[in-house]
Amino acid sequence: MDTPNGKLVIRTIAMPSDTNANGDIFGGWLLSQMDLGGASLALHCASGARVATVAIDSMTFIRPVKVGDAVCVYAQAQHVGRTSIQIELEAWRQDRLTGEKQKVTEGTFTFVAINDEGRPMSPKWQDVD
Repeated sequence: MDTPNGKLVIRTIAMPSDTNANGDIFGGWLLSQMDLGGASLALHCASGARVATVAIDSMTFIRPVKVGDAVCVYAQAQHVGRTSIQIELEAWRQDRLTGEKQKVTEGTFTFVAINDEGRPMSPKWQDVD
């Protein structure tokens, strides 16, 4: 069995209000959980500077998430630039009945540190390993 890569940044439960027309958890909800988790790590690495999502690359949905599954998002910094950070994210589901864990999606998100005017800035990057 594979194991997640990175730090646990989000753990939540998939609820009925998050389903699509097929009864599976809506991909947009899952993407938003990953964005929140990535932003959390980016904010920490940017020493508390404001960060904004500027790109989502290579997003891959592997399998569906069911209502009641625990959804865990793991994040790790991949590349740090002057004003931006690329973060690899994985979302895993844990079946509420069996406890089985499976990776459900992965992607690369890029965040940029911004100042109060919304312009890119160079923060003091920390803990990016």
